[in-house]
Amino acid sequence: MRRLICAVLIMICCACFSAPLYAHHVKQADTAMPVTTSSAQARALYEKGMQDYENLYLERCNDDWRAAVKADPNLAVAWAWIAFNGSDPKEVSAAREKAKALAPKLTPGERLMIAWIAKVQEGDFLGGISAMNDMLEMYPKDKHLIYLAANWLMNENGDDQAQRLLEKALTLDKNFPAALNDLAYVYARSRQFAKAFAAMDRYVALLPGEPNPQDSYGELLRMAGNFEGSLQHYRAALKIDPDFVTSQVGLGDTYALMGNQELARMEYDKAIRYAHNEADRLDYSMQKAMTWVREGKLSEADRRFQEIAQIAHAKDQNLREAQAYRHLAEYQTDDKTSLKYLQDAEESLSHSVLSQGDKDEELSRILRNRAVRAAHAANSALADKSLKQLEAMATGSRNRVIQSSYNGAAGTLLMDQKKFDEAISNLEDDHDNPFSMELLVQAYYQTNQSDKLAEAEARLRGTNVPTMEQALVVPAARQRRPQI
Repeated sequence: MRRLICAVLIMICCACFSAPLYAHHVKQADTAMPVTTSSAQARALYEKGMQDYENLYLERCNDDWRAAVKADPNLAVAWAWIAFNGSDPKEVSAAREKAKALAPKLTPGERLMIAWIAKVQEGDFLGGISAMNDMLEMYPKDKHLIYLAANWLMNENGDDQAQRLLEKALTLDKNFPAALNDLAYVYARSRQFAKAFAAMDRYVALLPGEPNPQDSYGELLRMAGNFEGSLQHYRAALKIDPDFVTSQVGLGDTYALMGNQELARMEYDKAIRYAHNEADRLDYSMQKAMTWVREGKLSEADRRFQEIAQIAHAKDQNLREAQAYRHLAEYQTDDKTSLKYLQDAEESLSHSVLSQGDKDEELSRILRNRAVRAAHAANSALADKSLKQLEAMATGSRNRVIQSSYNGAAGTLLMDQKKFDEAISNLEDDHDNPFSMELLVQAYYQTNQSDKLAEAEARLRGTNVPTMEQALVVPAARQRRPQI
């Protein structure tokens, strides 16, 4: 099974940088991709939205695109990007259908852009990647398209492919700010911090009046463990734009990782108050609820996450509802209670018009937790059923988030069976998850791989990301004596 999944991943990697899968003779253009509209105002608003997206004004760009389709209801690519970047499931679904309906009247490049976005959201991951590749093949000199593809790949655990695209964009324009920003993140995720900060210095110098370079610098410094430096850059971003709420959240995340949960909650409260949309407000509320987990006050965390799930349900934010229940399940000390919350999480996914892509990714995380918890509860039937369901998803979806969920679950269950060599093969394909990192340390110890053990131990202890997995694994790992 693992060989099959690896073969699929190789196929996807090749697809991203070789000939397109279903348009092998794409005619290349020397220009940027055209945008079909008869309205100069709509075109200007669409382009402003793209600029705001590159500068990480992630709600302002939605407003730009909404205004663009108001000026020209037939501006299909604006509808597509509302679908891509929106947080309201109903708006996302309606915008996607509008873009698809208008697609036959568009240029080939625009049709490919819409196919990429629509197919991924509808669960056809390979079809979406194929359309994206054909779009890039058609417009190899459009740095903005290259950035959009790379940025999406980063969100789908495709950092290696993203790096190649970002480097290509920078050969077209060595001072392309958005590409420098994302490339710095790619370097930081692989712990190449010297390269990350070199790229970030260039990014800041190019956009000294924008808040996001300071925001990004703050996040990368936090990833490197420089918390005080992180706080300074987040504050600098807010000084440039007090409404840049992601930097307000960044302050909360940094204090949480520093262990000062009271200060973290104060910063999160400000972010919640000024959130630009309901989905963001719920996300920030979950970050705040996580501070109670970090303090070991689990009953208070229970109350907060349950409240978030109820609010999300009432506001038709059912992806967030599912995430809140999944987080509830992750830190429970009782397996039966955890499995009950995981059932609640799965049921939440059917409550509204969620895209199939979002459903599949979140379901894979739920199934991962269910397989692990069921095995821990000695419910082998449920563990096997959950793992087989994940296996089928991983084989059929080609989605790297789902691949990671499968490999993490399979590796965990193999560790329970003391099949250390087999477990390592799976866990190494989920090496960014703290639970898998912790198990890799144990597996390398059991198989006498001291060099890899030391590397995995250092990676685990140096993980500074504001996630539930980090909260549950890394602080405890730092208190233990390294197995070196």
